[in-house]
Amino acid sequence: MALSLAVSPCPNDTFVFHALVHGLIPGTPEVNLTFADVDVTNTAAERGEFDLVKVSYAALPWLLDDYDLLPTGGALGRGCGPLVLARTAGQELTGATVAVPGDRTTAYLLFRLWAADQRPAKIEVVPFDKIMPGVADGTYDAGLVIHEARFTYQRYDLVALQDLGEWWEGDTGLPIPLGAILARKGSVDPAEATEWIRKSVSMAWANPAASHDFVLANAQEMEPEVVKQHIDLYVNEFTLELGRDGLAAADALLQRSAAAGLTPAVKPFN
Repeated sequence: MALSLAVSPCPNDTFVFHALVHGLIPGTPEVNLTFADVDVTNTAAERGEFDLVKVSYAALPWLLDDYDLLPTGGALGRGCGPLVLARTAGQELTGATVAVPGDRTTAYLLFRLWAADQRPAKIEVVPFDKIMPGVADGTYDAGLVIHEARFTYQRYDLVALQDLGEWWEGDTGLPIPLGAILARKGSVDPAEATEWIRKSVSMAWANPAASHDFVLANAQEMEPEVVKQHIDLYVNEFTLELGRDGLAAADALLQRSAAAGLTPAVKPFN
């Protein structure tokens, strides 16, 4: 039977999963691929729609009864955190309208932890590619952006009020846990899926040219240099193996958010 997989069309995901999706790994099943923004996959995973799915670490408390966290294929790292953007450096968030990419995204959870003493008047969930134009034209007072926006926000004459990755790393000393790969229980063996994805990551690094056309075709009109920066930043040692630091980062995020009453409590991974 074919395996259903849902990831984003962003370069890090298409780079990582190219070999698996295209049947280049011996012994793997056929893969039916769905592209969707992470806010969509967070919700779809709650409905059990996919065998393998990329979700936000912030969504895990609602998903771990039905899914296993895989120790490979996800997005963690340093220097890759979400940014809070505005038109002016002095923008106050209390009383402001803030655009966010999803209400169960890691970006929004980090924002809520960082801005605990501020009270925006309105939070609006907006597709991430609409956030910067909306802040620039005054639709929103501030916006929370992810992915390649950290390389391009200056084009909209915006300023960064806060790099949430810098804040998180300075506060915890840990990498920032952004996107997790989950395997649906009873649908796919997590050990087998882990091995397939690890091989796909290794093959992507060994022959980057193999995925070039696939990555660019789904990169939402990103320039090749931005695509390269994106992959270099988000595909790293934690993509191949979460390790102790990666699991500690996930624990720190979810334990802090539970203590703040923002998410349900979960058992530690480490």
